[in-house]
Amino acid sequence: MQLTADYHTHTQYSHGKGTVLENAVQAKEVGLKEIGITDHGFSHIIFGVRRKQIPFLVRDCRDAEARTGVKVLVGIESNIRGESGLCDLTPSDYENFDLYLAGVHVMIRTEKCSDTKINFGGYMRRKLKIKPSKSIVRATTQAYINAVKKNPIDVITHLNFQCFCAPVEVAKCCRDYGTYLEISSKKHHLSDDELAAVAATGVRFVVNSDAHGIDRIGDTKLCEPQILRVGIPFSQIDNIEGRLPAFRFAEFKKRM
Repeated sequence: MQLTADYHTHTQYSHGKGTVLENAVQAKEVGLKEIGITDHGFSHIIFGVRRKQIPFLVRDCRDAEARTGVKVLVGIESNIRGESGLCDLTPSDYENFDLYLAGVHVMIRTEKCSDTKINFGGYMRRKLKIKPSKSIVRATTQAYINAVKKNPIDVITHLNFQCFCAPVEVAKCCRDYGTYLEISSKKHHLSDDELAAVAATGVRFVVNSDAHGIDRIGDTKLCEPQILRVGIPFSQIDNIEGRLPAFRFAEFKKRM
């Protein structure tokens, strides 16, 4: 399985090891046509990119594209901040970005104190191997669904990693709103049975490396065996074998 594009990579703007240019050079080296620079969103307490850095991020992405010939998308891995679906990429930020990823993360500023059950509560239960309450599953599922409905998100990252939701319900919403689900090559986030049930909804996928170092850009080693084992048709994955996805955020911006 050969990636055409890797839409989830981190740089020194958050807690990646490489620069934007180094990521782009590596993308060219491994034969990618496009790369997304998607550092963590503004509400991440430790690793979030800061708004004052955005002009420099944009400059670096445009420069890297000019120097490598690889399409370098100014992106973000935004944080879903609560059950309402609030994300930390706001409409006032849209003009600076090309690519909108979003996911659930620990160590973020949540919308409400009660929303910590979604990220920190889920994380602790995963770590301690404690079954989540119905309340946590419901709230987390609703957070994903509301985020997709209320924001022009291109890709939901690592669904159900360090949290608990109903993946099929989220997949149905992503299918209906034109948001892709990521199959991560960095971390296992869905079991085989969960991934098979999600794929059966007809949702579209992208495979991403979630690279935090340049050596992993374009990598598919972790997820490819699961994709083959589960039997997901390659035709349902839109950033492989020469294909490029039709992203929602770009179409949304054209109508602004």
